[in-house]
Amino acid sequence: MLLRDKVVVVSGIGPGLGRSIALQCASAGADLVLAARTESRLTEVAKEVTELGRRAVVVPTDINDEAAVANLVETARDAFGRVDTVVNNAFAIPPIADLVDVDLEQVRAGFETNVLAALRLTRSFVPALAESEGSVVMINSAVLRHSRLTFGPYKMAKSSLLALAQSLATELGPRGIRVNTVAPGYIWAGNLKWYFNYLAEQRGITAEEVYAETASTIDLRRLPEPDEIAEAVVFFASSMARAITGACLDVNCGEYHH
Repeated sequence: MLLRDKVVVVSGIGPGLGRSIALQCASAGADLVLAARTESRLTEVAKEVTELGRRAVVVPTDINDEAAVANLVETARDAFGRVDTVVNNAFAIPPIADLVDVDLEQVRAGFETNVLAALRLTRSFVPALAESEGSVVMINSAVLRHSRLTFGPYKMAKSSLLALAQSLATELGPRGIRVNTVAPGYIWAGNLKWYFNYLAEQRGITAEEVYAETASTIDLRRLPEPDEIAEAVVFFASSMARAITGACLDVNCGEYHH
């Protein structure tokens, strides 16, 4: 019960990592404020949270909308009277293209959700987090650790998100607020499973063989699952990380070392 009676706000709730973060926080004793644009997904996850014996508030939110974020903050405070952790999990896929060719408007749109919206959401909760001496967790990506072709716009956005987290750690530290980052590698969940099946069909092999090939270059010879990444979020939100801020924890089964 590392988060007993804490209140955690999670953006970007969906069927994958967002759901896992919410449920792992609930399992650790937290109550949840769930934010995303699709209300049906929020409702499904809220039901699972309540089945774990914790409370959940559903707040349909477009984090690119200032008024919607203000409503999220107000709803969280009205429901629970406090906020202890904000998890910035919302994500928009940047264009997958080489930087010399990419449409700059698409790059700009990616920055809006992946960087500026995370800043908007975080600073809107600063007064509440200062009261609780709480924390912020940014969900980043292993794209920080490589410079593969076509991933330039993605790496630009996520590198900016890391810089944002580190700078906020310095700015907010004197107010008792910690800001840390979790950087997953592959996430063995729905989207990746679909992609591996697609690759298998294209190559005339099995999805298990695609998995084995991918895992063969990773230290632990397997891919991390959503709950394993979510547990790193729980750690950063807990008092076990009370002396840690400005850090980035890679959760990738040893795909990259940093």
